[in-house]
Amino acid sequence: MASMVLMACAQMATAAEQTLHLFNWNDYIAEATVADFEKACGCKVVQDYYSSTEEMMAKLQAGATGYDVVIPTQNAVQALIKQNYLEPLDKKALPNIKNADAGFLNRSYDKGNTYSVPYAFTTTLLGYNETKLAALGVNPGDWSVIFDPKVLEKIRGKVTVMDDAEELFGAALKYLGYSANDRDEKHLREAQQTIMKAKPYWATFNSSSYIKELTVGNIWVAHGYSSDMMQARNDAKAAGRDFSINLVLPKQGAVLALDNMVIPKSAPNKKLAHQFINFMMDGKNAAGLTNEIGAGNPNATAVAFINPEIKKLTAIFPDSATLAKLETLEATSAKDRRLINKMWTEIKIK
Repeated sequence: MASMVLMACAQMATAAEQTLHLFNWNDYIAEATVADFEKACGCKVVQDYYSSTEEMMAKLQAGATGYDVVIPTQNAVQALIKQNYLEPLDKKALPNIKNADAGFLNRSYDKGNTYSVPYAFTTTLLGYNETKLAALGVNPGDWSVIFDPKVLEKIRGKVTVMDDAEELFGAALKYLGYSANDRDEKHLREAQQTIMKAKPYWATFNSSSYIKELTVGNIWVAHGYSSDMMQARNDAKAAGRDFSINLVLPKQGAVLALDNMVIPKSAPNKKLAHQFINFMMDGKNAAGLTNEIGAGNPNATAVAFINPEIKKLTAIFPDSATLAKLETLEATSAKDRRLINKMWTEIKIK
């Protein structure tokens, strides 16, 4: 299949060099993969970056154009479909779509994958200092480690949680036995109370520097993204710390952020966009992202090219039982968003 991609790209390269404009998360593609695509297709890849879904949506809704491929998370895909922003994919131009793991296809936000194909995923889980928690007899594989005051008493001031209402409410709801997408006001109030009771034991809300805090040992438990925890794990090891960092999916389940490749209707080069998507769905190319930053991989054929040590981590390669407990966040209605924002403000000011 890789040869088919090269042949198609070679035909395109006979024309003047083309440019693929990619709108992506920061550091979310392997540099070698970009270089390989440019070489194979005789084109240039120009990237623009964002650091949050809100930033990406704001830029697109403000009228930003010129992007050939965008990499949004599933709830943003859902919103972009409703806004009639996306171009339906030409599946005939994507033979490598067969490489996608079936468990990541046909999701509720885009039934039949009319507009999107899976790119990579992260889970929102717990990164922890193995050495410190083992000495204290604290089990990191349960959401109680950030929500139960009895457990938190042992690690007071050494815990950070994400400064993100959707993610923190999602974790609290899973801890309570509800869906991360539960919008029953009674259940949301339960989650709010759970958060407020735990808040005095936390060091801070932190969505930006928990990698460093874990790596240097200032924090012993952090709520955050799996790819970030992989980086903290690797950084601590490279620095020769006298402790080790690991990551774990709590037993109650967690939030799965499934990022996708989509093509805007306004894309100036839709043919090259399809070539890029198909290229990224080749197993070897898909594996580059996992090997470089530890992102989860929804490509079944990538497994053969991934570092064996990474393949052992259920946070990156969840088994079927673990995957069944992971939920993607759905787009929230304006009414529910107002309620959650109100409760979030109450949490932050008290």
